[in-house]
Amino acid sequence: MTILYALVARGSVVLAEFSSASTTANSIARQILEKIPGNNDTNVSYSQDRYIFHVKRTDGLTVLCMADDTAGRRIPFEFLEDIHQKFVRTYGRAVLSAQAYAMNDEFSRVLGRQMDFFSNDPNADRINRLRGEMSQVRNVMIENIDKVLDRGDHLELLVDKTATMQGNTLRFRKQTRRFRRNVWWRNVWLTVALVILLLVIVYVVMGFVCHGPTLPSCLK
Repeated sequence: MTILYALVARGSVVLAEFSSASTTANSIARQILEKIPGNNDTNVSYSQDRYIFHVKRTDGLTVLCMADDTAGRRIPFEFLEDIHQKFVRTYGRAVLSAQAYAMNDEFSRVLGRQMDFFSNDPNADRINRLRGEMSQVRNVMIENIDKVLDRGDHLELLVDKTATMQGNTLRFRKQTRRFRRNVWWRNVWLTVALVILLLVIVYVVMGFVCHGPTLPSCLK
């Protein structure tokens, strides 16, 4: 499977989790929950060997998953968004005061089902993008998470290149439209100037042939 582990937490209090394989993901995930900087909403990723921990925090609710590094970031974050919506829709304000693992019996089955769906069903990848673009994001790696946790330092963020690429694409399109507009106006002015020049040349030739600027011999 692409996604091997997932949890939902309020702060560092785990409310539900599911693992499809025997790993140490749960212990690493708890350390990540304790070390996510700040309290603002965020989407971040952390690397550990050939696995990536993806984290989405919104309104104090954190959804985390561990996936193969070959999965990129798009599908795991679609999974996190889907889980966040289902969890909030199912439990509402109860998540604000729930005890640890209060929703685990019921929601762990949802986590397992959605992990299988997003890992194996082609319909899960709703955004049809080139894999090459996501490979560029995947190759932006960070310091190994084990070293960071051993030092007790804050985890370094995996730079979200997706938004940057989208911004660059938008700027490129604007610059392209501006360049085409400038070229069009330049061509218009060149055409107007050429027409005027041709009219002047024709007038000069006619004046010479017709013996004067008023074209006397030609207007008789």
